[in-house]
Amino acid sequence: MPIDAIAAPSGSGMYAVQPSRAPKQEIDSEVFMSLLVTQLQHQDPGSPMDTNAMIGQTTQLAMMEKLTELSAQGEEAFGLQMRAAAAALIGQTVGYTGSNGEALTGKAESVSFENSVPQVRIGGVSVALDEISGLSAQ
Repeated sequence: MPIDAIAAPSGSGMYAVQPSRAPKQEIDSEVFMSLLVTQLQHQDPGSPMDTNAMIGQTTQLAMMEKLTELSAQGEEAFGLQMRAAAAALIGQTVGYTGSNGEALTGKAESVSFENSVPQVRIGGVSVALDEISGLSAQ
C-alpha cells in the first residue's frame, strides 16, 4: 500500500509564515522618547546626563513634531487650493495638450476630486488639473 505525503497546514500553527515587520524609516516622537529613556536607564550614576543636553534634545523633539505638523498642514492647504482652482474652471474655456501632443481647447464641464490631482472634464475627456495649460477670456 502506497503512503501519501502529508502537507503542512497552511495559515496557522507552527508552520504559518509570520509577517515580517517593516523597519521605520523615520524617527518620530515615539522612537525619540524610547531612545531618551534607554539613555537615562543606562547612564553612569557617577556622571549623569547633562541637564542642558536633555533639555536640548527635548526641544529638538518638540521642533521636529511642529515641523512635521506644519508640513502636513501645508500639503492639506495645497490640496484645498488645487480643488478650489479646479472648481473655478467650470464653465470656462481652457487649453490643454491632447494625448497625441496637439494643443486642444474646450469648455470645462465638471470636476472630479477622486484622485490626488483634480480631474477636469472637458468635452467628454478627463484632464488632470496640472495638464491644463491655459484659460481663455470669454
